[in-house]
Amino acid sequence: MLGGAGFVGSHLCEALVAGGCGVVCLDNFCTGRAENLLVLGRSPGFSVVDHDVTNPLPKLGQFDWVFCLASAASPLDYQRLPIETLRAGAVGTEHGLRLARDKGARFVLASTSEVYGDPEESPQPESYPGRVNPIGPRSVYDEAKRFAEAMTAAYRRSLDTDTAIARIFNTYGPRMRPDDGRMVPTFIGQALAGLPMTVSGSGQQTRSLCYVTDTVAGLLALARSSEAGPVNIGNPHEQTVLEVAREIARLVGRSAAIDFTPAVEDDPRQRCPDIRLARTLLEWAPTVGVVDGLQRTIDWFAESGARSELPIGVLAP
Repeated sequence: MLGGAGFVGSHLCEALVAGGCGVVCLDNFCTGRAENLLVLGRSPGFSVVDHDVTNPLPKLGQFDWVFCLASAASPLDYQRLPIETLRAGAVGTEHGLRLARDKGARFVLASTSEVYGDPEESPQPESYPGRVNPIGPRSVYDEAKRFAEAMTAAYRRSLDTDTAIARIFNTYGPRMRPDDGRMVPTFIGQALAGLPMTVSGSGQQTRSLCYVTDTVAGLLALARSSEAGPVNIGNPHEQTVLEVAREIARLVGRSAAIDFTPAVEDDPRQRCPDIRLARTLLEWAPTVGVVDGLQRTIDWFAESGARSELPIGVLAP
């Protein structure tokens, strides 16, 4: 598992171990956190290697699957680590592909809905090629993932490597870092602290939120299949950012005072997955409703005291 100490990666490690799999987690902890892996404790068959995937991989034994989730994923992180993000998508992905090819393993790339950019078509099907600004502030992440997809497809076509591409839409849940600048942890932290909710632009831009256990189930379904993808993994329930802010405030039990901030450059106006392929090919669809998922996430933040780490006034959904 490349990038296994991150938010989604740690949940995927947990699901694999719970299913009886041995897991080796590689992470350099530039955005992942060791505490995300505490739930695994000393689980038999689970080990952690502190390693930067842009460097040649150490000897790791034999594997059936290689999951590639090694990337900064939040705007604050990839804008803080622009070169590292691009190298993880390029060099890190190829290192993972070489490992999979050498071991005869199936390679699963965790790509992103960001490859669609600011779409002219909604919901976004996998056939939509995207509308991305290659030099904008989000480009280091967008283009890193687009390159990673191209590299994965090239290994499949040219080297007969068994590969799959998942395009993950906005995922949320426990273990998100409260300071990563993304919409859900920012809103939750502000609501718990009784502060205004900072909404960028008009708040009418839409997002489709998928609870982390559903995302993990989608990744596992793709790994266990023979499908190459890309396959969208997300929840087609579309909401405006303003609606999400108000729903979180309601669940916390506070009034939703809104502080509108300047619009974020290249912020997509719509984000909604077409998941017909996932339903048909993987027999997968999300099962956790947004209200239920948000309540679980709020409860985790409240219990962990994570709101104390929140930088106020930051939002880049």
